[in-house]
Amino acid sequence: MTNTGPGPVAGIKLRIAICGGGIGGLCLAVSLSRYAHLDINVYESAGQFREIGAGVMIWARTWHILEKMGLASEFSKIAHAPPTGAQGVGFDYRRSDQPCEGFRFKLVEMPYGVCFSIHNRHAVLTSDSLCQCIRFHRAEFLDVFVNHLPPGIAHFGKRLTSYSRNSNGLISLIFNDSSSAICDVLIGADGIKSTIRAQMYREAADTAHDQSLMRYIEPVWTGTMAYRGLVRVQDIPRNKDGSPHRTIGVPMMYCGKGRHVVSYSISQGDIVNIVTFVSQPEKHGQHYDGEWVTNCDKQELLDCYANWEPEVGSLLKCIDKPTRWAIHHVNPLPFYHKDGVVLMGDAAHAMSPHQGAGAGQAIEDGFVLGHLLANITSKMQLFRSLDAYEAIRLPTANSVVNGSYESGMMYDLISKYGDDYATLGPAIQRQWKWINEISLETELEFASRLARSPSPNAKL
Repeated sequence: MTNTGPGPVAGIKLRIAICGGGIGGLCLAVSLSRYAHLDINVYESAGQFREIGAGVMIWARTWHILEKMGLASEFSKIAHAPPTGAQGVGFDYRRSDQPCEGFRFKLVEMPYGVCFSIHNRHAVLTSDSLCQCIRFHRAEFLDVFVNHLPPGIAHFGKRLTSYSRNSNGLISLIFNDSSSAICDVLIGADGIKSTIRAQMYREAADTAHDQSLMRYIEPVWTGTMAYRGLVRVQDIPRNKDGSPHRTIGVPMMYCGKGRHVVSYSISQGDIVNIVTFVSQPEKHGQHYDGEWVTNCDKQELLDCYANWEPEVGSLLKCIDKPTRWAIHHVNPLPFYHKDGVVLMGDAAHAMSPHQGAGAGQAIEDGFVLGHLLANITSKMQLFRSLDAYEAIRLPTANSVVNGSYESGMMYDLISKYGDDYATLGPAIQRQWKWINEISLETELEFASRLARSPSPNAKL
């Protein structure tokens, strides 16, 4: 249903251009398209909406957003299982870098979610296999947003090359096909290699005569390589006693020195997503020379985990065509917007995947930014609203960027805790505090107060 909304001054529609049709950009577009006083256009560089990667996991706070958007029932249909709100396993952490059977050193439990277990080759819900992370196939996840995007909003083959401001305060967009467009607000949802972030920070560095701002333009290699693969549940060998592989029922984190393996089911429990990581922290920040994503030989993957416990080896052998990824992130940014141009999603806070937070953080951006933009009634309030968005989202997302990298080091047993399980286990648990620390409702209420008041001294 279209919401007539408050409308800007003189009844002129606020023109909002969203560059980038990934999860964050489409979440925002779907949210804003419900308001008749907003003119929304999405510009996507590819020929269609598409997502790179296999699995997406979200947590309870993100699920609440999907509920508020009225999309929970559709996302439930494509989740590994519908969430229930019950207490359960977030991840089962296991020491696995030895040829004999490994052992659990930490079980992280949180509320929300339910996992599939396997009985007689059929997925069934069981009360003893609960989990907090809600898991999806990435392409299926994006499709739900795509299906709720009104016709005429999306424009494909539109890679933004630059933007500029004219004398009327409008923002002019130039695309690589020589076409152009204008808007009042430009949303940079154009990913980790964001053209919009690059121009914003290049201009800011020139204006402020501060070349240190240039460090925020290019993504940074974390020193970690990842190997990814999808495996059908039916292709994973059963244990000697006939029971299913552990990861089919519970999200697993197999840990060892300098590397770890993450595995969990997606697509209604029919597929297991497997991601393995090999880290060289001394290379963090070095330039990575080569393609970020490539195909690789299966033996290369297996060699990385030679002499690990048998259940890891049996799982990795199921991956026929692994891909190798150079994991990058963005240095935590000092600001998200300038002169009506605002960053969100990976353009603002691309992060390593060790807390399964990238998609959720993009959706949180869309949730907060969408609410603020929908209630703008004047140009002055526009800038206050963007200030409010930055005040709420920047510190939270930057904290998750840093926490995700630190979590990877913990799983690789090369953080300051090493493999001292007595201190490592509680430290891993603390890394997840941000999920329930401050509710989204509290953040949104504070953002709304900031947008209504010019006072810079309000505190959450």
